[in-house]
Amino acid sequence: MNSPAQRNIPSRGTILLEFLGSMNLAITLLVTVAIASVVGTVLQQNQPYQDYIIKFGPFWHEVFKSLGLYDVYAAGWFLVILAFLVISTSVCIYRNAPNMVREMRQFRTRVQAVSLRNMHQVQEWHADAPVAALESRYRAWLRQHGYKTRSADHDDHHLIAAKKGSWNRLGYIFTHTAIVVICLGGLVDGQLPVRIKEMLGQIQPETRDIPASQVPEISWLPEGNPSFRGNVTIPEGGRAGIAFLQLRDGYLVQPLPFTIELKDFRIEHYVTGQPKSFESDLVIHDPEREQPVEATIAVNHPLIYEGYAIYQASFDDGGSGLSLTAWPLSHPTLDTQKVETAVFESLEVETPAGRQTLEFESFRPFNVNPAPEDSGKQFQNFGPSFTYKLRNTQGEAREYENYMLPVELEGRKFFLSGVRENPNQPFFYLHIPADPAGSPQRFLAFNALLRDEARVREIAAETVRQTFSELRLQEPGMVEEVTATMGRLVRMFARGGFDGIVEQVEATVPEDRRMQVIDAYMKVLRNILSALYAEVLRAEGVDLSAGINERDSRFYEDTLNAVTALPLYGSPFFLQLESFEQVQASGLQITRSPGKSVVYLGFTLLMIGVFMMFYVRQRRIWVWLQPQLDQTQVILAGSGERDRRDFEREFTQLYQGIRRAGESG
Repeated sequence: MNSPAQRNIPSRGTILLEFLGSMNLAITLLVTVAIASVVGTVLQQNQPYQDYIIKFGPFWHEVFKSLGLYDVYAAGWFLVILAFLVISTSVCIYRNAPNMVREMRQFRTRVQAVSLRNMHQVQEWHADAPVAALESRYRAWLRQHGYKTRSADHDDHHLIAAKKGSWNRLGYIFTHTAIVVICLGGLVDGQLPVRIKEMLGQIQPETRDIPASQVPEISWLPEGNPSFRGNVTIPEGGRAGIAFLQLRDGYLVQPLPFTIELKDFRIEHYVTGQPKSFESDLVIHDPEREQPVEATIAVNHPLIYEGYAIYQASFDDGGSGLSLTAWPLSHPTLDTQKVETAVFESLEVETPAGRQTLEFESFRPFNVNPAPEDSGKQFQNFGPSFTYKLRNTQGEAREYENYMLPVELEGRKFFLSGVRENPNQPFFYLHIPADPAGSPQRFLAFNALLRDEARVREIAAETVRQTFSELRLQEPGMVEEVTATMGRLVRMFARGGFDGIVEQVEATVPEDRRMQVIDAYMKVLRNILSALYAEVLRAEGVDLSAGINERDSRFYEDTLNAVTALPLYGSPFFLQLESFEQVQASGLQITRSPGKSVVYLGFTLLMIGVFMMFYVRQRRIWVWLQPQLDQTQVILAGSGERDRRDFEREFTQLYQGIRRAGESG
């Protein structure tokens, strides 16, 4: 036989049930979900891992990756927390809902006089009318004021129990049920089925950037996948019957039961160049329909078709055609090459540094930037631009951004070409001066002449002979020496600019003589560079009989600055955009969310429950009637939840009304 102490020990099942239904566990789970939601909101989700590495560095990237912070809402720990929250709330409903329903239905007609007198709100008096008459009058008055009543006869007294607002308890049931419903809806629309399939080895994300037709079958989801959220970019005139689901550092392909065609894409911009609105004209081709479905979608105005929601999410280039001229920067001749390509295409080219790959990434028809301070404008359109990468055989790449039209800066026009080695860095811009014809040809001709050693030697020798003749010097040996020095300085300048000459002097000349040597070199270099520039001008047919004018002199100084910056540019050629044929693309987000209706139902229950808890107040009233000689003793007591001051005023009015009702009969 078990002892009383042993019989009072709860079972493990009871302990587990109490733990799962405890308030502490529910609050802990809710706080954890809230914190995870904040992380998922602040940290942009489902981006390429390379973006996170650039932003956080390799160490923190691995930490955040291991914690699943890049896809919080699909992380295993988040789904486990949601599951526990559903279980905990369900247990709470299971344990407390029956008691609440019983309490809503009960009138509590067995209360004792002592209990009534111990309530906060109580009044006691004697009435002259009999019990039966008072009962009828009191119940009628209470019902008139919205109370439900019930009477009970006891041995020596009669009790009236009344209640109002007992539906308040449903608020608690509805709010807890809402949490369960919302979580279930979230789990239905989450990636839980995909996670399970991945754990079972039935699917595997594809990490290579390859066409959809080459993606292996193990990376394809079934067409009947109940819920997903994918993206696809469609160029104008193009079609797509799939969507891509981002999954960590890879993606899955989701086939659609219809094909989406982008008929037209339109975009409007603010004066600052930022997009104002954009919309797409779509055509849905469904094999189960005789006629296609046409619709226009815009931001926040999706198309809902057969349970699929198609949202306007973004826009991009759709493969615009580019006509380019490649100007050599490290060759003694201006042998240009025409290049016909398109955005997203790649070309292999031979360079002095070996075989490299040109990867054309984007095109913009206009670029609105803050205008120069002296322009009198707030914003200025710098015109079309395109970006590309030049990648070597080791996989290292530099990114370039070239503008089509020359940009006016401080009264002079320049072709801008930006370069950077890391996407996290700003562009460093090479300013190539535009000649009077609006072309970079004069600059590039001068740059090519710097690298033509034979021509430089001829011009240097002619310059030295002319100078010696003016000074009446007859030193053939010195002419050869000065000519060789000029040629050497020009080669050094072409390779490293003025800084290259200074570095060479610092490496070979004693410190006490460096400034003297640098000054001498610069004078000689300036002399030969001026002669080379004059040769370029004469080749253009410029009349130099009166010398070089002020405009051409400024061009000369800008040219020297640009040549000095060329070693940092890092490209053996300059790509000039001659013309383009823009093709736009629309970025669509396609979702299938059967759990959305479940979530909406949960939020409806939540709003109803919160309203009932805060605005439906439960109040209970008891009237104790006990005959005493020729009078009746009356005890009026009441209880109300939450705001005691409001109930105190209400109880006072109720006491006055009931007493008048009893006396008026």
